[in-house]
Amino acid sequence: MRIVITGATGNVGTALLDALDPAHDVVGLARRLPDTTAEPYRRAGWRAADIGVRGAEQELTRLFDGADAVVHLAWAISPVRGDPPMWRTNDHGTRHVLAAAAAAGVPHVVAASSVAAYGPAPRWEKVPETHACTGIPHSAYSRGKAALETLLDRFEQRHPEVAVARIRPCAIVQRRAAGEFARWLLDPVVPARIVGGRRLPVPLWTGLRAQAVHTADVAEAIRLILDRRFAGAVNLAAPEVLDSDALAEVLGGRRVPVPKPLALVAVRAAWAAGALPVHPGWLELADRAALADPALAETALGWQPRYDAASAVAELVAGLRSGEGAASPPLAPPRRGGVVSRLRSLTRVGPSHQSQA
Repeated sequence: MRIVITGATGNVGTALLDALDPAHDVVGLARRLPDTTAEPYRRAGWRAADIGVRGAEQELTRLFDGADAVVHLAWAISPVRGDPPMWRTNDHGTRHVLAAAAAAGVPHVVAASSVAAYGPAPRWEKVPETHACTGIPHSAYSRGKAALETLLDRFEQRHPEVAVARIRPCAIVQRRAAGEFARWLLDPVVPARIVGGRRLPVPLWTGLRAQAVHTADVAEAIRLILDRRFAGAVNLAAPEVLDSDALAEVLGGRRVPVPKPLALVAVRAAWAAGALPVHPGWLELADRAALADPALAETALGWQPRYDAASAVAELVAGLRSGEGAASPPLAPPRRGGVVSRLRSLTRVGPSHQSQA
């Protein structure tokens, strides 16, 4: 097959290059190109493309011409303040990709949605793909994924000739994504090696529950979707659900019980001051996101995750401690710099990342 992947340098895109059969003709699109001599990026042809700019659909139509499938992974998750606005990439970019796929006559589109698209559900109940995609009101990421679902619904109505698949994974983690997660979670003055330390206090509220899935397992699901030309939505999650104690244990520290309202106040103050990249909207999403039931992926695709949730998160923690990454701008290990650069970060005024409110 000829497969075009948007966002091919990211967490899932990198793993997908590993998972796909080398016989496929793969074209990777990214705003910032990777080191194309390094694995796995040497396995694809590359084109620089910013899917969110005005008029991008014309260039995308040309790039999609003759493709058997388009895998749309490009998404601004937690961009820094100087990056293009989230809505430009996520909303405009998705509209451009879908319009170009239709214009180029692409028969199969696979889009990366998220369990975050679902509305709230009973706290410990796993929901199927029929659960309403209304999002979590206080999370920009969740509302963006819910809007993506609406765009895909409309696209299917207008273009019934196109098979549309949408994956809805929970938190996607792997060792190679450590550089990206470090930029999302840690200020440059904070050494990543403290993560996983046995003496590290982990402030988590009672009742928190979390799912995780290894990136390689998500890539394998996409491979199965492409091979079978599957259409429809599938949840992707390792079967285990981690509570606050289990999550603290896998993070390597000791849980310190903290009321959720207090955690929100502290994180909001730190984010507003530029001392912490994490916006409190992520805490709201972590607390209220529905749990995903992956049964359909197992029965319809024959998908079986190789990693459990705890081992997937533990691998990410190990990557954070060792400063791992990959040869692409999104996954590159963060530049911690010397004393001067760290002091400069301390004098920064205002948030370092775009709001997730």
